Amino acid sequence: MNISKNIFLKGKLIKRYKRFFADVQLDNGKQVTAHCPNTGSMMGLLDEGNVVYLSESDNEKRKLKYTLEVIRVKKAHVGVNTHRANRIVEDAIIQNKIKSLGKKLKVQREVKYGENSRIDFLISNEKNEEIYVEVKNVTLSNQNKIAEFPDSITERGSKHLIELSKIIKKNKRSIMLYLIQRNDCDQFKIAENIDPTYQANLKKAMISGVEVLCYDCEFKNNKIELNKKIKFIKK
Repeated sequence: MNISKNIFLKGKLIKRYKRFFADVQLDNGKQVTAHCPNTGSMMGLLDEGNVVYLSESDNEKRKLKYTLEVIRVKKAHVGVNTHRANRIVEDAIIQNKIKSLGKKLKVQREVKYGENSRIDFLISNEKNEEIYVEVKNVTLSNQNKIAEFPDSITERGSKHLIELSKIIKKNKRSIMLYLIQRNDCDQFKIAENIDPTYQANLKKAMISGVEVLCYDCEFKNNKIELNKKIKFIKK
């Protein structure tokens, strides 16, 4: 997805607090408070002094003018704005980067299904398949270039897996797509030590027929784009 020209306001992280706030010292010397659009723990990303990139809004109704978008950890760029994940995936679908979806794709967003749930994308293809795609944004990584999800216990994530399992039948597919908004990982696995229930529910979902896709991202020229498919380590 294209990012607005003013997204890369560079600075250094002072602290993140109350989940939704991040204090940042901009390179021009100004200290600002940015909205943090990530409710997870953001484990491994929040060291004071980490280089960060903010977007700036001209919406006068917003209480906070700035949004935390990217954190640099050593040489890696990590996209922390969970709201961008679906837009990155949507752009990739439109550009036919996810080959397993098929061709001649028609895409609907936020379609109601299951029990009080909305699927991120409902896709139909040339085979008249209905494909339900749920997207999870991944920011956590261990020391071995392995991305992990989740970074905190996610009851909502487990609910989505259960819902995806229920809709599989003839000419209907369910996909859990993990978007690794990082450019330093070549494998992905579930963080069983953080949420063993989620790991168990994913195993059950896969047995029922839910497909798992994992893609990393490229950060280049004011763009964050879906890059390449990476290996899913099953347990």
